[in-house]
Amino acid sequence: MNIFEDKVVLITGANRGIGRALVKALLNQGVRKVYATCRDLDTMSSFEDNRVTVLSLDITKDMQITTIAAIAQDTEILINNAGVINAGNILEGDLGGMDNDMSVNYFGTIKMMRAFAPILKKNNPSKIINIVSIAAYSPLPSIAGYAASKAALFSATQSVRIELAKEEVEVYAINPGAIDTDMNKDSDWDMPDPESIALKILESVGDGKFDIVPDEMGQGMYNAWREDPAKLSKIFSDLYYGENFK
Repeated sequence: MNIFEDKVVLITGANRGIGRALVKALLNQGVRKVYATCRDLDTMSSFEDNRVTVLSLDITKDMQITTIAAIAQDTEILINNAGVINAGNILEGDLGGMDNDMSVNYFGTIKMMRAFAPILKKNNPSKIINIVSIAAYSPLPSIAGYAASKAALFSATQSVRIELAKEEVEVYAINPGAIDTDMNKDSDWDMPDPESIALKILESVGDGKFDIVPDEMGQGMYNAWREDPAKLSKIFSDLYYGENFK
């Protein structure tokens, strides 16, 4: 059964990376409508499909969220993909960058969930799919603010899952490792493309998995954490100090 067929989906950060790939994958899954949102519409792809409604949305702006929620009252699946990343460690990193990470990745996503929870309850059965990060389990010090914001988002996602459990609103946490997107454009790692990750995310949601690690690198890190959190911390420590962790 294709759970996305004939559904109405709203995606934040749909102009690039996993967000853009999810729009394309959902169109191939037979969705009825996709609200594709991003801050700067000049960066939005032309999906050349009349099922796509493109909307300007900065998830840190309360009034914009209120406006989009009023427009998208038929939303059945909310995919919170918008996110930012700022370099810097905890002791010396720019606090403004850390504040931006938390403002977008954590508080912005919370604001989206608050605005759309009444809509999703009305349109149930429905779903919230939050794109989090494998960094939620153990931070890489060079992007410590980002990791902290994703750890906070992972916790919030688990809480909202419980809060909405009796409302027929399912809540999913997606924790990818490094994916070949603009966010990782300076990396020389061998990373999967966002198109394959988007397909894996939809497949896993369709299988009813609530906590999803859609890539091999992320799975390796998650399995190390599950065995002993210190093992994942060691991986990130070796990365930080430039050692061969394989």
